[in-house]
Amino acid sequence: MPGGGVRRYLAPLAFLVAVTIAVVLIRAGLESGADSRGASTLTTTAPGGPVAKRYWTVRAGDTFGVIARKTHVTVAAIERLNPKVSSTSLYVGERIRVQ
Repeated sequence: MPGGGVRRYLAPLAFLVAVTIAVVLIRAGLESGADSRGASTLTTTAPGGPVAKRYWTVRAGDTFGVIARKTHVTVAAIERLNPKVSSTSLYVGERIRVQ
């Protein structure tokens, strides 16, 4: 049967291509979401116009240093925006203002 050998490899090849594409898309999504993992943006109105406030939802292993690095905000700014939050006792699910 001519061409039968090629067909035999078509399904596994198509599967490998599909899996490779899925892995690339998932990794791209994870990497692009790495900076905003857990972050949300709320917009409010202030006397000078709209002001964007960004919040970080704390996840396991987060510290002010980790949050600062991932949001490109200094630790000092996070401490200033969250005066009642202790940097040594963050809890999972807590919202931290980062901007």
